[in-house]
Amino acid sequence: MHDGDCDHFRDECGVFGIVNHPEAANMAYLGLHGLQHRGQESAGIVSSDGDQLYVYRRLGLVGDVFTPEALSQLPGNRAIGHVRYSTAGGSHLSNAQPFCVHYGGGTVAVAHNGNLTNALVLREELEKSGAIFQSTSDTEVLVHLIARSGADSIEAISYALYRAHGSYSILFMTEDFAVAARDPFGLRPLCLGRIDGKSWVVASESAAFDLIGARFERDVEPGEMLIFDRDGEMTVRHPFPQRPRRHCLFEYVYFARPDTRLDGRSVYQARKQMGRILAEEAHVEADIVIPVPDSGTAAAIGYAEHSGLPFEMGLIRSHYVGRTFIEPKQSIRNFGVRLKLNPSRDVLDGKRVVVVDDSLVRGTTSKKIVDNIRRAGAREVHVRISSPPIRHSCRYGIDTPTDEELIAYSKEIGDIQKFIGADTLAYLSLEGLKKAVDGASEQGDDRYCTACFDGDYPIDFPDAGKKLQLRIAGL
Repeated sequence: MHDGDCDHFRDECGVFGIVNHPEAANMAYLGLHGLQHRGQESAGIVSSDGDQLYVYRRLGLVGDVFTPEALSQLPGNRAIGHVRYSTAGGSHLSNAQPFCVHYGGGTVAVAHNGNLTNALVLREELEKSGAIFQSTSDTEVLVHLIARSGADSIEAISYALYRAHGSYSILFMTEDFAVAARDPFGLRPLCLGRIDGKSWVVASESAAFDLIGARFERDVEPGEMLIFDRDGEMTVRHPFPQRPRRHCLFEYVYFARPDTRLDGRSVYQARKQMGRILAEEAHVEADIVIPVPDSGTAAAIGYAEHSGLPFEMGLIRSHYVGRTFIEPKQSIRNFGVRLKLNPSRDVLDGKRVVVVDDSLVRGTTSKKIVDNIRRAGAREVHVRISSPPIRHSCRYGIDTPTDEELIAYSKEIGDIQKFIGADTLAYLSLEGLKKAVDGASEQGDDRYCTACFDGDYPIDFPDAGKKLQLRIAGL
């Protein structure tokens, strides 16, 4: 759809790895299917047979990139895979991951979810000392740090991650071993599973395990490094200074699949609880509750249950909208949104409607949705958002608009309500969001990254002044 019709944060990336499995590449392919929602621009797999690494990566969706012929070119019992949406660097094949490079210490492949906040500072330092970069991705910085460390492979990886600041759930693989690591703040998710007690698997989300019959073991701890040798034996290291946990709250709001568990929490139950608390905080007299599918569905169910109102599907989503479409020459009002979400007059006509969505970013899509619901006959439209106002750009691996492009950065809630044309507008409070996520936990209270809501950034960002230039110039 047109960029103007996209009013959500862009998905980031997903990583998947498997060791000690005779069909490693096929399992990685299926695992990446379970992570497709985290990135739709490119997909790649690197496999190892113990003697060398084999690489296949292309632009496109997982099901289109990996044909049977492509998978047959990826032998071995170990593999790492990646699906990507560009957060740093452009959408080009040179930026598709996993990267696989040869250097003096051998061959290393890397797949990264997150954003290195000092990537440009490190890149400038490396280029001044003669490094030549082949991509515009921040991840390639790690490869150069590994190559220049002068240490053996495991220590070289530890050194590279120590130098790099920011967020990462990251996988490395050589001919001899594989490594999975999570940044010391735990900003991006990573979990560990097992197949038949023999094969280890790691993935950005536990939902990737279900299709391949893997059992969820645990989340990878912040600052933890898992090392898998040739025989599939795992050792654990904690090579980085301990930091306060800062799990990304927005993973629970939008990014993760609802059937995933993140850091001991059910995403689906957390979203339902967001809706229940939203109904407590922002009750309004109405006839029905409808979601903006699919991202607002669980919260809308929770809102309806708590308020005692009927839950209805007043917006019908088309699941067959491609990346581009041909718009009729004769203008059709709100064509892009109608193509994806069609209002049902039979459900909406004459009703006072509560419409629940997970977030409101620029407000452009919400404005069109409200207009379409009214045109389908709704008497009143009350918009409820199951997260707080988003006032700040993310620096840690989620591609967000600049602060100035976020409607809540410069407008008060009353002004946003007028802009989108709703009868009322209310957001879930930050305290309510934390309560919703904590209530879905088996581990008790935890600390979160709330920077997109309140501007409290847990990690310094020396590249902040250069980030816009990076995106525009593809550097």
